[in-house]
Amino acid sequence: MNFDITETQELIAESIKKFGETHIKPYMMDWDEKQTFPVELFRKLGEMGFMGVLVPHKYGGSELDYHDYIVILDEISKIDSSIGLSVAAHNSLCTNHILEFGNEAQKQKWLPKLASGEWIGAWGLTEHNTGSDAGGMSTTAVKDGDYYIINGAKNFTTHGKSGDIAVVMTRTGEKGDSHGMSAFVIERGTKGFSSGKKENKLGMRASETAEMIFDNCRIHKDNLLGEEGEGFVQALKVLDGGRISIGALALGIAKGSYEASLKYSKEREQFGKPISKFQAISFKLADMATEIEASELLLHKAAYLKNKGERITKLGAMAKMYASEVCVKIASEAIQIHGGYGYTKDFPVEKFYRDSKLCTIGEGTTEIQKLVIARDILK
Repeated sequence: MNFDITETQELIAESIKKFGETHIKPYMMDWDEKQTFPVELFRKLGEMGFMGVLVPHKYGGSELDYHDYIVILDEISKIDSSIGLSVAAHNSLCTNHILEFGNEAQKQKWLPKLASGEWIGAWGLTEHNTGSDAGGMSTTAVKDGDYYIINGAKNFTTHGKSGDIAVVMTRTGEKGDSHGMSAFVIERGTKGFSSGKKENKLGMRASETAEMIFDNCRIHKDNLLGEEGEGFVQALKVLDGGRISIGALALGIAKGSYEASLKYSKEREQFGKPISKFQAISFKLADMATEIEASELLLHKAAYLKNKGERITKLGAMAKMYASEVCVKIASEAIQIHGGYGYTKDFPVEKFYRDSKLCTIGEGTTEIQKLVIARDILK
C-alpha cells in the first residue's frame, strides 16, 4: 500500500475547506436547530463532483476511487457531519446500488442525474419492525403482468421525503428467504409513492430521515435491479462498501473533535498555564491522535481491497466498527476537555458529540458488525 497523499486528494481537501467556509459553516447551526435539509447545497456539491464520486465519467461521475472517497467524507464531516452523512448515503447506497447492479439502460437513465446532484437519492431497507433483521421485511412487490404492485413502508430512510429517486428492497418471496427479496428503483411522483413522518433526531439533524410509504404503487418490470430474488444479496454487497463511507464519516467527526480540543487546550489557561500542559489533558489528546491514526489506516486498507475488487465483508465491518466506536469516545472526551464550554452550542464539540452516536447504529450496529466479523473468522 502507498501511504502518500495524492495531488487529487490534496485538491479535494482544499476545495472542501474553501467550500465549507462559504457554504456550510455560516448556516450549519441554523440547519441543525431547525432540522433543515439544505437541498440546494447538494446541487452545489454535485457541481463539484461529490455526488457521483465513484460513478464513471461516461455516466457523468467523477470516477474517483475509495481512497479519494474517504478523503471527501472525512473533510466534509470535519465541518458538518450531517452533510457528510447525506453525501455518504446518496453515493454509497442509492447511486452505488444502481451502478453495481443496474443494466446499461438503467445506468444511462438514472446515474447522470444522481451524479450531477440534480436528483438526490434514497435507499430503503429498514422497516418499523425490521432493523437488523432486514430479512423479515413486510413491504411486498406482487407481479401483475409487466408490472409489480408495491405495498408497505420504509422508515429511517435518509432523504425519504426529499429524495427524487429511491432504491427500495421488497419481499417477492417468503419472509426470511434470502432469495425472496427484490430491489426496485422508484422515482418521486410515481402514483402510490409518498413520504411519511420525518424523524426528530438527537444529532445529524440537517440530514433528513423520514418514512417512505407505498400504497398500491405500480412499477414497471424495467425498474427491477438485476433479477427477481437478488435484492437482499445485492443489499448486503452495497452495505459492505457503505461501511467504508460510515467509517469515513466517523473519522471526520473524530478529527473535528480532536482538532477543536487541541486548539482549545492550548488557549484555555488554568492555574497559570494552558491546560494542554497538564498530563490529564495531554494524555487524552495522545489517545485521540493514536485512535484516529488507527481508524484511518484500517479504513484505507479496506479501501485498498475494495479498489482491487476483493471481498471486504470482514475488513469493512472492522473498519466501520472501530472508527465509529472511536469517534463516540473522542467526541465525549472533547466535551470533557472543553469543560462547561463544551456543553454549550458556542463550541463545535457539542454538535460532534450528538452526531457521533449515529455512526455506531447506521448501516449496521456495532453488534451486527461483531456478528459479521465473528462469522467470517470462524468459517
